[in-house]
Amino acid sequence: MARVSTYLNFMGNAEEAFEFYRSVFGTEYLGPLQRLGDVPADPDGPTLTETEKQMVLHVELPILGGHVIMATDMVQSMGHELRIGNNITLNLEPDTREETQRLYDALSEGSTDCAPLADMFWGATWGTCLDRFGVRWMFNFASAK
Repeated sequence: MARVSTYLNFMGNAEEAFEFYRSVFGTEYLGPLQRLGDVPADPDGPTLTETEKQMVLHVELPILGGHVIMATDMVQSMGHELRIGNNITLNLEPDTREETQRLYDALSEGSTDCAPLADMFWGATWGTCLDRFGVRWMFNFASAK
């Protein structure tokens, strides 16, 4: 089933923020909190410090009316910098690969700062773009198992 959620970026304090949001909304995480250290090692990728390995890779929390907020920590040693324009992303999870491609193609037209749709290690097709109006969109399609 398709859904839309809001994805938030933090500079190392995603877990603290989400513990606060969990107490405010009185809800529980949808699945376990995943850490950067859980990512399969990439021999061509960066080496994370022990502190960075404990940072949040992904977390999901329902808030109101079925809406879910998600988050990750940005990593300064990887050149990440939190700023207005990359702190909030609208996450689209369409029902089909075709609809994912259609939405990506339409929203990325005239856009900048794009990551093309690609198959990812978590089993989904993923991509992102900053549209021509400055809104960041994330696309995440996982076929039904």
